[in-house]
Amino acid sequence: MAAAGGFSPLSGTLLRRRIPLHHHRRFLSIAAAASEAPAPAPTPSQPPPPPRPRGKGYFPKKNEILELTCEGLAFKGKGVCKVDGSSFVLLCDGALPGERLVARVRRLRRGAFAEAAKLKTLSPHHDAVEAPCPLAADCGGCKSQSLAYSAQIHHKYVQVRDLLVNFGKFDPRKLESSDSDAVLKPIVPCDEIFRYRNKMEFSFGTKRWMKREWKEEKEEVSKGEELETDGYSLGLHAPGFFDKVLHVETCLLHSEPADKVLAVVQGSWTDPALGLTPYDVYKHTGFLKHLMIRTGRNVSTGAPEVMVNFVTSCYKPELLVPLVDRITKISEVVSVVNNVNTSVGNTSVGEQEYTLYGKPTITEMLRGLTFQISANSFFQTNTKQADVLYKLIGDSAGLKGDGSEIVLDLFCGTGTIGLTLARSAKHVYGYEVVPEAIADAQKNAQLNGISNATFVQGDLNKINETFGKEFPKPDIIISDPNRPGMHMKLIKWLLEVKAPRIVYVSCNPATCARDLDYLCHGVEEKGLRGCYELKRVIPVDMFPHTPHIECVCLLELC
Repeated sequence: MAAAGGFSPLSGTLLRRRIPLHHHRRFLSIAAAASEAPAPAPTPSQPPPPPRPRGKGYFPKKNEILELTCEGLAFKGKGVCKVDGSSFVLLCDGALPGERLVARVRRLRRGAFAEAAKLKTLSPHHDAVEAPCPLAADCGGCKSQSLAYSAQIHHKYVQVRDLLVNFGKFDPRKLESSDSDAVLKPIVPCDEIFRYRNKMEFSFGTKRWMKREWKEEKEEVSKGEELETDGYSLGLHAPGFFDKVLHVETCLLHSEPADKVLAVVQGSWTDPALGLTPYDVYKHTGFLKHLMIRTGRNVSTGAPEVMVNFVTSCYKPELLVPLVDRITKISEVVSVVNNVNTSVGNTSVGEQEYTLYGKPTITEMLRGLTFQISANSFFQTNTKQADVLYKLIGDSAGLKGDGSEIVLDLFCGTGTIGLTLARSAKHVYGYEVVPEAIADAQKNAQLNGISNATFVQGDLNKINETFGKEFPKPDIIISDPNRPGMHMKLIKWLLEVKAPRIVYVSCNPATCARDLDYLCHGVEEKGLRGCYELKRVIPVDMFPHTPHIECVCLLELC
């Protein structure tokens, strides 16, 4: 079982028991390391680094080159690695379970664990497959492509299970019993593991970041230096860098019509005759910042609708005319907008938005409802799997369907979850901190003829004793917080209001396990007693080839 507080290699998240997430330093909880057994060590393809004495007190040095074995996956997809004969943990990006590799120690984390950079594979991992995308290991967007999909979802399931045991303090026998009433259900896989994203955002850059394997042939890699080549780039940011853009010609994650748009822009924008320049994040000069491509569906025909959003440093629509003319020849493109962002920051949200072609929004359908999507509005990125997710949420909520129950939708975003439940409820009350999301939620309610939904702008991390006075006691609470999870003030309120059912939807199984612990087992230091029983946890894979995992959790009042 995990220590009382720590930085878990499985979670990648601070989970100090009983104390809010953001108040403490990070330390390592070795006991929470992945449970996967390491692969047998085959004969390496080249002589390994000179051996050093290993033992309980072994501690690596910065820039030391080591031979490692990857034993499991941590949250965010980093490999949990160890040196033979040592229990010291190194987190290595790009390492996969069962793989033996050579890596360089990059950072030491307060003596508790280290981060390493993979240099060479000595023997491949279990369930190795050839990644369809040649950039999979470099762009960071879908780094698990070289791991068979069945293995990907297995490791995500194991991660959820171990976090529930180690940080949620739940009995593993009840989680995974052979009975049909086992709390932890099988993971729900994604039917489409490519072309599933309805939104991709690419960045323009003044330099082309080189692929990792090119860099590793250079001596500079051992010194930790980065290499770039001349030439403009359009693609995705190299992992961990705001100023390095990996040139991407095609992407297997977004839709085929979106890929057509990317190809046309890539084949046009560097033409000197157009006079287009990428934004320089150091000099703060240049015109093109980002290219965002969103895909929806026509409500009447079901045909794809594509929106193209150029984010620029100033408003000069005449410079974009040649690109607009070329991309609008693609039949699926129904909207081209220009967000103007004059700030020096890297955000894609503009201060002003202009429609250059077609309409300012596209539409999408989810659980029988229609949603209008603007360039900057939030919408679930995987539409088809979101439909699966929302059905599971509805099933867990267990509404009677007679219009007698009050639903409280916390962290409601643009209202998608609450609106899918509204037709079976007496009234839905949604809360969200982002005012633009609340405005979209109200528009979506009106678009679908839903009058029994009220959306309120408010910060759920800063609630006071008046919270809950403006609506009836809820029968069902839906909570879908962002990665840090729920604030202790909200936990306290939930334990006081005692709604019969809570459906907790999480995109971070680490903070999810922590919050479930609070709600079920209480918070002793705060004098709070848990009053819920965890009835069901369903992991859902929303984003294949990435480390992300969603969970739908049902709690019932004891």
